[in-house]
Amino acid sequence: MVNLFVKWDISPVIFKLGSIEVRWYGVLFACAFIISYILLKRLFAKDKVPVQYLDKLTLYVFIAVLVGARLGHCLFYDFSYYSHHITEMFLPIKQTAEGWKFIGYQGLASHGGAIGILIAVWLYQRNTRLPYMWILDRLVIAICFAGLAIRTGNLFNSEIYGVPTTMPWGFIFVRDYNDVPCHPTQLYEGLSYLIIGLVLYFLLIRKNGKINQGFIFSLFLILVFGMRFLIEFIKNDQEAWEKDMLLDMGQILSVPFVLAGFVLLYFSLKGNIGRKLDLKKLKNNGK
Repeated sequence: MVNLFVKWDISPVIFKLGSIEVRWYGVLFACAFIISYILLKRLFAKDKVPVQYLDKLTLYVFIAVLVGARLGHCLFYDFSYYSHHITEMFLPIKQTAEGWKFIGYQGLASHGGAIGILIAVWLYQRNTRLPYMWILDRLVIAICFAGLAIRTGNLFNSEIYGVPTTMPWGFIFVRDYNDVPCHPTQLYEGLSYLIIGLVLYFLLIRKNGKINQGFIFSLFLILVFGMRFLIEFIKNDQEAWEKDMLLDMGQILSVPFVLAGFVLLYFSLKGNIGRKLDLKKLKNNGK
């Protein structure tokens, strides 16, 4: 077997403007929203839903992702620290002996972002005529492609990678002071999200709307969080306390999503979940 180990020594910073750093992660995070918007705009147009509904939804989701992902990290992964430093949960600053110092947000959790999105969409649909499941069936496809962009950002940050491996495609993360080839789990997750997103997209397009509501969303929950559960077995522990656990926090948080996916899939196959899209009511609501 030929060793193709990748010596990964890419700087996470694209360029600097004085004291301001432009990082790959930030650019890719922004790209995730741009890609999602373009894809959703096409899906909304296909069902003749006015674009202004998407604009408002985008704002809800953007806030939900930032708040949910941040709180998810603080509450699920490092509660012992943030319970005594509540200010740092919400503001990218830290109190030091020299005073308050800007440190940026140290940690985001995808499961927290997922919970935030579910809540945001529920709040959003209360003020519109768009059905909850209709929104989620389309939104999760965009989330798959956004997930690819974000995991690529993790790769540029040389973070959230896997355990040592002898496989020929192992990555040596030089900037994390690591000299042993490890599983590039960022790529594993990113590629799995890409494949799942493509499958769900073509399934929705091919069925041309003739598919029970909740079906795409339920498959998303099962496949995405199922893959997350499996990949966690070869991923390094994110926190020291996870080493003594049979399952890490990422797996524990993934299980409810997978189970919910199977329950929703059952009811979706039995019939539509929730109310159907009614364009007449939608137009009236938009006046």
